[in-house]
Amino acid sequence: MEQQLLQLLAETQSPAEGLRKHAESQLEQLYTNETFPISLASIASHNSVPLNLRQAALLVLKTFVLTAWSPQYEEFKGQVLINDANKEQLRNILLELATSGENDRKVQGAASYVVSKIANADYPDQWPNLLPALLHLIPTSNDARLHGALKVLGDLVEDGFSEDQFFKVARDLVKVVYDVATNDLRKTTLRALAVSVFRASFDILQMVMEDHKTEVKAFADEALNAWSPFFMKIMKVPLPQAPKEDDETKEGGVAEEWRGLIALKLQVVKTLMKIRTVFPTLLTPQSPVLFTTTWEELSSLQGPYHELFINDERQGRLEDADGLPYTLDFLVLEELDFMQALIRAPPVRTELEGQLQTQNGISGTHGGNWLIEVMKLVVGYAQITTEEEGLWDIDVNIFLSEETSVTANYTPRTACGDLVIKLGEWLKSTAVEGLLNYTKTLFTPPTSSWKAKEASLYLLNQLLGDFHDVDQTISAEVANGYTDFITYSMQQDDIFLRARGHLIAGMVTKTTGEAMHQSASNFMELSLRAVSEDSSEVVKVSCIRVLQAYLQVLPRPSTQPVQASIVTAISSFLSSQDLSELNDSDDLIITLVETLRDAIMVDTRICITSSALDVLFSIASHGAGNFQLAMLVTESFEEITESMAALGGDAYVRLCEKVLPSLTGAFDVGNLTHENALTNLAADLLAVLAEHASEPLPRGFVSAVMPKLNRLLLSSSDGELLRPATLSVKHMLTHDYAQFFAWHDPQTGKAGLEVALVIIDRLLGPSVDDNAAAEVGGLAAELVEKAGSERLGPYLLQLLRAVAIRLASATEAQFIQSLILVFARLSLVNANEVLDFLGQVQLPSGQTGLEVVMSKWLENSVNFAGYDEIRQNVIALSKIYSLNDERLTRIQVHGDLIVPKSDRIMTRSRARQNPDQHTIIPVPLKILKVLIEELSSAGGNSRTIDAAAAADLAEDGSDDGEWEDEPGTLDLGSLSTRQDLMSMADGIGVYNARQRDDETQAFLIDFFRNAASSPGFAEIYHSLTPEEQQKLSVVGQL
Repeated sequence: MEQQLLQLLAETQSPAEGLRKHAESQLEQLYTNETFPISLASIASHNSVPLNLRQAALLVLKTFVLTAWSPQYEEFKGQVLINDANKEQLRNILLELATSGENDRKVQGAASYVVSKIANADYPDQWPNLLPALLHLIPTSNDARLHGALKVLGDLVEDGFSEDQFFKVARDLVKVVYDVATNDLRKTTLRALAVSVFRASFDILQMVMEDHKTEVKAFADEALNAWSPFFMKIMKVPLPQAPKEDDETKEGGVAEEWRGLIALKLQVVKTLMKIRTVFPTLLTPQSPVLFTTTWEELSSLQGPYHELFINDERQGRLEDADGLPYTLDFLVLEELDFMQALIRAPPVRTELEGQLQTQNGISGTHGGNWLIEVMKLVVGYAQITTEEEGLWDIDVNIFLSEETSVTANYTPRTACGDLVIKLGEWLKSTAVEGLLNYTKTLFTPPTSSWKAKEASLYLLNQLLGDFHDVDQTISAEVANGYTDFITYSMQQDDIFLRARGHLIAGMVTKTTGEAMHQSASNFMELSLRAVSEDSSEVVKVSCIRVLQAYLQVLPRPSTQPVQASIVTAISSFLSSQDLSELNDSDDLIITLVETLRDAIMVDTRICITSSALDVLFSIASHGAGNFQLAMLVTESFEEITESMAALGGDAYVRLCEKVLPSLTGAFDVGNLTHENALTNLAADLLAVLAEHASEPLPRGFVSAVMPKLNRLLLSSSDGELLRPATLSVKHMLTHDYAQFFAWHDPQTGKAGLEVALVIIDRLLGPSVDDNAAAEVGGLAAELVEKAGSERLGPYLLQLLRAVAIRLASATEAQFIQSLILVFARLSLVNANEVLDFLGQVQLPSGQTGLEVVMSKWLENSVNFAGYDEIRQNVIALSKIYSLNDERLTRIQVHGDLIVPKSDRIMTRSRARQNPDQHTIIPVPLKILKVLIEELSSAGGNSRTIDAAAAADLAEDGSDDGEWEDEPGTLDLGSLSTRQDLMSMADGIGVYNARQRDDETQAFLIDFFRNAASSPGFAEIYHSLTPEEQQKLSVVGQL
């Protein structure tokens, strides 16, 4: 068996897909062999077997355990394939393998993981001696066995114990790892591993705290009292001399001591951060001492950090085989984050505020002013590393991603920016003044390095960026204090300082106001000149980016004279680039489009007189496959089109003359039966152009676009293409149906009306999916409305029957809404005719069109989107209800959701087995239920936050007693975050609610007033739920 398994394991790692999949299938077929898991464990235990195969054996064994060991696993396949005797044997083999100390660490780690998975099902009932064995082994074993035991214990804490199981053994477990962590005779890496186990225990404590709050807090307080002196001691231990680069990875000696102590310090700080997250009040009394200790530690680490990363290019961001980070940059990053958290603790903040007042605010002496000293510290760590310098110089896109904060790369530099932002949120302009005072010392002879100067301006950029986000400004005096530094920086040889000078000039302009306009105009001229003349691409791109600030802030008389020059500069820069590589430069092309858009919007008439749109389309054509770019180009073109249309006269006509050849030309690219990003983007832009068209359309508009639109609508199956193409046809009908109907297809001779009918017939057919046909309902409704029954003749009934048939099978919400609105818009004119027609239609399912349409209509009404669409739907339903048609009473539809009475968590599998159940009610009652819900939504009631919720939000944003910000969560103490959340609420409603709609509300109030006096309403009213009756009575209509 073992030889067979070795062969199969080797084949699972083959680059040949067929061989690999066959081996994986063979392994699965061996699951039923009783010796299979034991043989895998045996292979993993043999030192003579190649390391990769030993790891592979454990990986396969883990999969076997999850699928065939116990029903407790989500991955369990339904049958236990190992007997109890083999389970016992396997547990012992794996535990020995994980803790023997004689195996490779990767093998130990893999075995430990399998142990934790088994323990998840078997501990403590089937494996009662697991934890006692580990707790006995840890104090008495040598370093090699200790490592394995700690690794197993860590995996158990993270993944093997339930909350109740952990809480029963927590004290013994914490005592054992404490003894290892505080033992100076143990290797520092093992002590770090012990601290990481202690830290992991807080994840479980966090889960059980809700049910056992008093006991958990008491335990945490007891544990912290024991561990705190050790934590403080480790944080104060100085690092040894940094090893030479060639010695960094050596075992033993200074190198191992260096790595081990960094790893230990890191785990200590990570644990303190975790405690602060779960039990913030426990650390509050110690926060001043922790703040001072962290500050002192960071001050002492600055020298080695500069030596390794600012002046040299040592490798950072490294972790050992156990996942423990051990490089200095990681430690600095963790401590900067901890300092940021500590600076917000109430005792620390009170002490620091008192010192500022004592020192007469920012005018205090350099040595005695803590704010300036903090700025000195963060400027030291915010300097560009040698590695970043090399990367940014090679790839300007990486530089831009860091500059725009879209990178996931979190470094000490970005952490310093975050810390300064927190100071700004607390101290406001005082923080800017403190940074200015320290910056003066950097630019005053004897001057500091260019990296220090650049870092000080970078931090100002971060600080002012946050100010701008919350509409906070700085004084003209502070702004003027930076003017000389900005001018100086723009003239330096160091490209990143030069680039920073341009960038910070724009940010100062954005946060100062009119007082800066004269200087800003001069800075704008310098940046514009640098786009063409500077030798560095980093500087050029920085200048292109900063032009956005000037174009958005400065008055039009200042920006219009340079508008054409900016467009020309972007065009020239673009021509110097390899356009084939633009797809790999997301941030660069986004920057180019944003600046070009802002330049055009100064006066959109430049689109007619210059190459501005040609440049925009050129960028788009080389990055059409980039979703973010395509969205930005479409949105930019929409702004431009709206502006041009608003100018009136022939502005829109000339815009069409400019862009239509390019847009329709894109429809010739490639095969329309396959997705083409450029064609899709062109269709989106054409839809925008048609949506904002003048009425009537420019002469020849339909004949210019319909032949190619018709071809793609009848041949393509790509939803990304069909949706905007359908919208374009609809918009042409909306703005100028006369021109559309008068047009004839040059190839077939068919008139516009017949062409539209053929398009609709194809989109409603089974060959086009719901997603691709999502807009066909709107087109059909527009055609029916504009053509009228006389022009459509017998085609009207055929069209409506096709809509009803497709609605019966539709599943996508947007598509369903689109089709329903065909009948809704017709019902606005003559609801009775719509019901008569639907009642005559027999569908393939045997139901009438009336049954299918009313059922789908009422089930989906509450999900409608768009104010006009919702209003049309409400009015249509009210008209149908007012008919009192007996046919509707006989049609039964879904009513209220029946909520099952169960306290079991509803998983996806259970949801599939138990689909939603509804009451069954007649159509008139369902219409009333829908309209009552719409009445509530139109009144904005769903946006109301009750007093308790408001109190909760206020408490979340409070500084009193506890620290409010948590790593990995939103910082509700941040004004910027709160404003962002409120703006999101305004955009999508609070928790996806709608805003107030007075017109719809007034209509519904009038409807219910009239309905209340109609025959049979009282009976229906008593069938409403108490909540629905309350919604009606609140408005005082009944």
